[in-house]
Formats: sequence, structure tokens, C-alpha cells
Amino acid sequence: MNEEVRLVAWVRGVVQGVGFRWFTRAKALEIGGLSGFALNLADGRVQVVAEGTRAGCQQLLDWLERGDTPGRVDGVTEIWDTPRGIYDTFTIR
Repeated sequence: MNEEVRLVAWVRGVVQGVGFRWFTRAKALEIGGLSGFALNLADGRVQVVAEGTRAGCQQLLDWLERGDTPGRVDGVTEIWDTPRGIYDTFTIR
């Protein structure tokens, strides 16, 4: 579970204008060891990119899927990939 990975997740629902990206960043920093970003998309979704250990990224994904966030999460689609190592911390874009 210490393997380094890249998680890209697209979150659907009422996730813009409710503090969703801020809370996602706070959760990523709480988990620790994650870098990446949360970004509002033009179609109303939020894209979350996280790099770190598989366990840390899975913990963030589980949190997103539970919908323990501001607004309302109707669904999450994710892909797993090789980390690019280009992020210093977790930011809001």
C-alpha cells in the first residue's frame, strides 16, 4: 500500500459554489503525503487529482464517494495512473 500512484477523480453533483474544493484540499492535507489539486470544470463537475501513496489516495477517494463533503455528491468516476511528480502540495485551482 506504499506504492506511489496518481488518482484522477471527477465528482458529479452539487459540488461548485459550496466550498467543495476547499474541503477537498483540507482533507488531502489532513491525510498527509498527498499533492495535486481540485478544479471546477465548466460542466459543473469538480476534477480532483491526487498523487501519493495508494493508501492515501484511496482514503481521499473513499471520502469523496461517501459524500461527506459540502454540497451533494451524486457520483465519482476515477482512474488510476503513474504519478507525474509535478506537484509540491495540494492546491485549489
